[in-house]
Amino acid sequence: MLEAAGPADAGELRQRVRDFLADHDPAAMDRLDFLHARFDAGLAWVHYPPGLGGLGLSRELQSAVDAEFAAAGGPTNHPERIGIGLGMAAPTILAFGTPEQQSRWLRPLWTGEEVWCQLFSEPGAGSDLAGLATRAVHEPGPGGGHWRATGQKVWTSLAHRAQWGLLLARTDPDVPKHAGLTYFAADMTQQAVEVRPLRQLTGEAEFNEVFLSDAVIPDRDRIGEVGGGWRVAQGTLMNERIAIGGGALPREGGMIGLAAAMWREHPELRTPGLHDRLIRLWADAEVARLASERLRQQLAAGQPGPEGSASKVVFARINQDLAALELELSGADGLRYDDWTLRRPGEVSFYGRRPGYRYLRARGNSIEGGTSEILHNVIAERVLGLPAESRADTSVPWKDLPR
Repeated sequence: MLEAAGPADAGELRQRVRDFLADHDPAAMDRLDFLHARFDAGLAWVHYPPGLGGLGLSRELQSAVDAEFAAAGGPTNHPERIGIGLGMAAPTILAFGTPEQQSRWLRPLWTGEEVWCQLFSEPGAGSDLAGLATRAVHEPGPGGGHWRATGQKVWTSLAHRAQWGLLLARTDPDVPKHAGLTYFAADMTQQAVEVRPLRQLTGEAEFNEVFLSDAVIPDRDRIGEVGGGWRVAQGTLMNERIAIGGGALPREGGMIGLAAAMWREHPELRTPGLHDRLIRLWADAEVARLASERLRQQLAAGQPGPEGSASKVVFARINQDLAALELELSGADGLRYDDWTLRRPGEVSFYGRRPGYRYLRARGNSIEGGTSEILHNVIAERVLGLPAESRADTSVPWKDLPR
């Protein structure tokens, strides 16, 4: 096994990839066979432990591995299609799952053979996630028995394609709301799970509502302790916010690149006021990019913290402001939007679409992954150390709370 991250490790790691490629020609192998072999060689995500797709190295070395595989024409696992699995399910399973769960789920998750979704929000419990009402009742039996889950979830991305769902459910209504939750991996393919599309402002249906009607969950698919679901869910949410707002980008990457390109292509639309807005947003985007780079360096040294909430808040604000500026720079053409056909996109991308789509879709950035209002509270309390808001519902049994 390689030693801890350092300048020499990058070169040694690149050589390890080249040695692997010498024995595994991507042009001659089946795509999944190649991905299986890459995972088994510890070259999937190098910061994961040996035996689970990694080598126990620094997360920062992943880019060196990916660059070598890309240069050799190696197939990818299509990360744009399995973002929830890679960004939320995998780190949750690694941190809180049993060795058996890690061995069973992480390999098909990384290869993209099994798609994951997140079953958290409910119609009556969005921002107040701990107030959720979906119930899971335990039925004793061999191997720890099983649970039966009943309830409704909403805003569930990829539920129509997922084999597994990260489910947070109430298992004890007689204790305060945060204490009565348990975390599960739910089989989405069973008949007791119904998925319905939710049509969005864009005309698409990338989100769903999910109905659970006595869905069976073996106890072996419980992640974490009974009643310990809130702690596990917090780990998932911290990773989600970093996945949304802390992605690696080059300078002038992302939405700022699209707005800058529009500015350069249409000099007839320029005004001093628009120029000032673009320059300010360019500077904001660059500061956010550098802050995200620092956040990823901190993440490489341990578990994500509340700083990811700040990154996600900034991402949402800048994205929405840039989408509005790009629409304005588009002139009359920016008012055109003809993509109202109900579609079920396999991935969400702001690229290759018209400015109107980006403007409409960016409205959701301040809601998904935690609303900006809630994240402001997280930042105030956990980053700035300000006094928490007084709450009267944290010591009352959930069953006694008004709903």
